[in-house]
Amino acid sequence: MLSAIFMSLAIGSGVYLLTLDKTPSRQTLIDKFTVGLCGILGATLGAKLPFALWDWPGLLDGTTWFSNGKTIMLGLVGGYFGVEFAKWMLEIKEKTGDRYAVPVAVSVSIGRLSCFFGGCCYGTPTDLPWGVIFHDGILRHPTQIYESIFHATMAILLAIFRHYGWFRLQLFKIYLLCYFVYRFISEFIRPEPKVFLSLTAYQWACVFFTLLFLYLYWHDEQLKNGSLSSAKREALSS
Repeated sequence: MLSAIFMSLAIGSGVYLLTLDKTPSRQTLIDKFTVGLCGILGATLGAKLPFALWDWPGLLDGTTWFSNGKTIMLGLVGGYFGVEFAKWMLEIKEKTGDRYAVPVAVSVSIGRLSCFFGGCCYGTPTDLPWGVIFHDGILRHPTQIYESIFHATMAILLAIFRHYGWFRLQLFKIYLLCYFVYRFISEFIRPEPKVFLSLTAYQWACVFFTLLFLYLYWHDEQLKNGSLSSAKREALSS
């Protein structure tokens, strides 16, 4: 019951915060709807994809898409590329990530509380006084709470960054890059199987996506600085 309540709050809070954003935009209402829909579809597919690939019968008959398994990390990545795909399809050039960063971070922070009350995504056994017993009678790291705190902290930092114009047009990438680092570290206290060099599949995914989004960050910075240089040249010649 509590899990469902917090999941509803997670979705509702994200949508509500998006409605509060009054950033001027050249997008039409249809454009915004399409971009949002593609973001949701991308997040859903990304979150379910690893489980679908491990369950070929369920993938073929469609049941795996309606099971409980999902991963936040690939959900965030899928949502990012879903939005980028919609913008490419609609030929939208303006950057949209900054307006999504805080709402998504708040939504995921609350969503992790849903995981906590649902008894999933917990950590390894611990003797620490805040260890929590879930289904097996063993005190474990409440990694859902740790991650909820991380995303809440990121929401505050991202709001400050946006207020002061820091990392302008790059906030969502900053959010994802910080999450990849956090998730890589937190995997050491999660009961995930080690697949190679004593690292989990999620840790290897963190390494890959960190490199990818560092490149995307660098690429966008080059474009931004290039356009600023062109604008300066035009101003000087006028």
